Amino acid sequence: MAYEIRWDEKAREFLRKIQFEDAQRIIRKVNGIADFPEHYLGSLVEVKAYKLRVGDYRAIIDLDKNNKIISVLFIGHRKNIYDKF
Repeated sequence: MAYEIRWDEKAREFLRKIQFEDAQRIIRKVNGIADFPEHYLGSLVEVKAYKLRVGDYRAIIDLDKNNKIISVLFIGHRKNIYDKF
């Protein structure tokens, strides 16, 4: 059974600001991990969350394995996404 994907408002806002092609690539990548997200996600050390690499962008994701929910919390460029933490 595939995971449900939920987009936080901050992630949606970021997608609206970047180029359409980059936003589509990020959306496709997130939708593509819904069947087996553990294979694609890397854990973050300082916070209880995961990262997903999409080219020069990173998506910060909360994974609820019990309820099978992927929550996309933040998206940003790799050079400054981790400054938020």
